[in-house]
Amino acid sequence: MSDIKVLWVDDEIDLLKPHILFLEGKNYVVTTAQSGTEALEEIKKDNFDIVFLDENMPGLTGLETLAEIKERQASLPVVMITKSEEEYIMEEAIGSKIADYLIKPVNPNQILLSLKKNLDHSRLISEKTTSSYQQEFRKIAMDMSMINSYQGWAELYQKLVYWELQLEDIEDSGMFEILESQKIEANNQFCKFIDKNYPNWFNGADDAPIMSHTLFKEKVQPQLKQGKPTLLVVIDNLRFDQWKAFEPFLTNVYKKEQEELFYSILPTATQYARNAIFSGLMPSDMEKQFPKYWLNDTDEGGKNMYEKEFLEAQLRRLGLDLNWSYHKISSLKQGKRLEENFKSHKDEDLTVIVYNFVDMLSHSKTEMEVIKELASNDKSYRSLTQSWFKNSPLMNIIQQAAQLGFKLIITTDHGTINVKNPSKVIGDKNTSLNLRYKTGKSLTYEEKDVLAAVDPGRIKLPSIHMSSSFIFAKGDLFFAYPNNYNHYVSYYRNTYQHGGVSLEEMVIPFAVLDPK
Repeated sequence: MSDIKVLWVDDEIDLLKPHILFLEGKNYVVTTAQSGTEALEEIKKDNFDIVFLDENMPGLTGLETLAEIKERQASLPVVMITKSEEEYIMEEAIGSKIADYLIKPVNPNQILLSLKKNLDHSRLISEKTTSSYQQEFRKIAMDMSMINSYQGWAELYQKLVYWELQLEDIEDSGMFEILESQKIEANNQFCKFIDKNYPNWFNGADDAPIMSHTLFKEKVQPQLKQGKPTLLVVIDNLRFDQWKAFEPFLTNVYKKEQEELFYSILPTATQYARNAIFSGLMPSDMEKQFPKYWLNDTDEGGKNMYEKEFLEAQLRRLGLDLNWSYHKISSLKQGKRLEENFKSHKDEDLTVIVYNFVDMLSHSKTEMEVIKELASNDKSYRSLTQSWFKNSPLMNIIQQAAQLGFKLIITTDHGTINVKNPSKVIGDKNTSLNLRYKTGKSLTYEEKDVLAAVDPGRIKLPSIHMSSSFIFAKGDLFFAYPNNYNHYVSYYRNTYQHGGVSLEEMVIPFAVLDPK
């Protein structure tokens, strides 16, 4: 016998006897009430799973009864049933957070559907999602072994993120573990693809993706030429799955015109990838053309101090004569200040905001136990990012931008990955400190764990010394020195890092949205 208890409230309840018998035949336990007052008494006496509530009753109306029910049991699902099709009643009921709204006369199957939708929703979705992914699993595995293009890897990554978001709330944790193993295998294959093809993207080949240094010219510039004021938001360290997690918050004010994935350059680190976006140049070219702005890993000083100057030079090179401004937000105080003054930018052709919150979050995770708890895996990391975005000054800025008619572009410089496994590396005291890439001379490392650039110039990176090389960690590896190895590994394992080679770090979002 089912333990699902239904309370059905209607002043003409006797006329609904066939419906009640139908539900009882499906093993639902149905209690009836003929008035709102009687219904409230029943709710005091018993714990119901759902209430069917007539809107038009003498005494307490359906809407009044609904308000009383919600005051006493806010989470109890209530399905409003009414003869009236008046819009204000629908709006009142929906505003009171009803679970469903049915117009009389209702048939038994409508009632059954509403019950399943509200009470079996999670189970039915879980079963369907699991079944669909099981069918897709084999196809993804076959596709993975055959991909030989950057477009193919971007499409596969989109599929993996889609299924990750679909599976994250289902009851079958085994399916999620299968997806995780498929992501690991995808990164193994992707690293082989990058090792083989990445250097060719800089030798003038036509078959190269949009990358950090070509993004502005190829993707942002065409939007600017449409003559609409544009807000360009670069959220540091934002992965594709995080973008998909908070995208729904924008749907009230913006509609998506374009969404695609592009490739971060290596290293997938802020000083390289974000400077490349704003300068339109690869790091070795920045070093040559702007020696006063470029700093190598081992140089003292901030490595992203001249983004505005880099962008100014690129705009001049592209022949774009714009009224524009640049804002870097690294604290809540700075974000609130821009939020308060954003309307002063309403006449600009281009307003650029670099928002560092996600980067600060991912790095603080290695330093703070609380953040480690809050962002212990990709699901909780997405949730934390989502919560931040919803309540951030950036969300308020974007809402203002929509009201002022700004086109919105959201992108990032690189993603990040949860590192799980250490790889030993040895270098001298001048070796860079990043956990996902190293540059220096006389590096000793596990060859199977890295993508090595013995000649940095081949991938447009500067050499600090004549014999300097770069190495990039593959997949979910992170570099650890032999000295104090166990402490180092324990400290950094299961933290979010960037700089290496993975789908999560390299294949990143670019979205264009129009105000509604």
